Amino acid sequence: MTPVLLWWTTPAMFWEKRCTVRRKSIYSGIIPVVAQQLHRENIERVVREALSVSGVSVRELAAIATTVKPGLALSLEVGLQHSLNLVSRYQKPFIPVHHMEAHALTVRLTHRVEFPFLVLLLSGGHCLLAVAQGVSDFLLLGQSIDIAPGDMLDKVARRLSLRKHPECHSMAGGKAIEHLAQTGNRQQHVFRLPMQQYRNCDFSFSGLQNLVNKVIIQKEKEEGIQEGEILSCVKDIAAAAQHAVAAHIIQRTYRAMLFCIKNSILSSKNATLVVSGGVASNQYIRKGLQTLADANDFALLCPPPRLCTDNGVMIAWNGIERLRAGLGVLHSTDGIRYEPKAPLGIDISKRVEEDSIKVPKLKKKIQWLAS
Repeated sequence: MTPVLLWWTTPAMFWEKRCTVRRKSIYSGIIPVVAQQLHRENIERVVREALSVSGVSVRELAAIATTVKPGLALSLEVGLQHSLNLVSRYQKPFIPVHHMEAHALTVRLTHRVEFPFLVLLLSGGHCLLAVAQGVSDFLLLGQSIDIAPGDMLDKVARRLSLRKHPECHSMAGGKAIEHLAQTGNRQQHVFRLPMQQYRNCDFSFSGLQNLVNKVIIQKEKEEGIQEGEILSCVKDIAAAAQHAVAAHIIQRTYRAMLFCIKNSILSSKNATLVVSGGVASNQYIRKGLQTLADANDFALLCPPPRLCTDNGVMIAWNGIERLRAGLGVLHSTDGIRYEPKAPLGIDISKRVEEDSIKVPKLKKKIQWLAS
């Protein structure tokens, strides 16, 4: 996907042009060199179309904001180089954007929310908890130590061969899991939640994925079918896997809430939990987080689904936030580089672990989690 967004400040308006090239296999993942080539083939045309439809020229833009970290190196390179060429040609200010910061602040475009707030970012490539204290001021509470929840759900969907299922053959992996789980019985399979012995806010999904795979293998043997065929209990497995992911996310988020209140990072009154990223559009997970938020007097805010996944709007909005705050607006691009890996804010996860906060039994407070 190559998102391009043009923005200017008087008035603050947005126009987005998105070019998405669909893969033949919807669960096959991203091949970096292919993604880079698709970016190169499409970015100039997409920018030109965006300018044409918006009715503005590059000369009228207040600045150019571009993702420089983190992400696929080959794709970041294409976007950054094209942006720098425009910056040099038209002598525009340049605003480098952190991809995860952009996700975290998107909610301020669609909702009236003041700093600080707790943010949970859930996607196919990321899973983290942080406190947004300002436009460029974040405290990292915890993150996934292996894979992200969206990645895990996609892999489970692939292992279940859901692209062959008549109800969801055209759906992405995570969406297929969510769809089948609606009519499945999650109580038929109970998966042990990850990291129960660690009182921190980190996440882990690879072990959970292995547990789900073991059940799939066992059921295939019982039903006498080969890998690639659809199990009769596929909906139950989908429901149980989705529930385990949701419960793990909710448990770690609960600890983050307690830590922030205990340490006066957030007020015990009018605290806000913001959830963003592609997995945030999963209604089952969102329902669980809403129940958690209600039980702890937090307001839950989520950007609309189209702004939860990667998009040009969030990058432009981050650029506007930075321009207004006078943060990171560059008039010289010397030394600007893309960074495939880049931490978010200041890491205080050790402090969370040192506090060793025991999370109360969720089932007593949140009936939704009762198994």
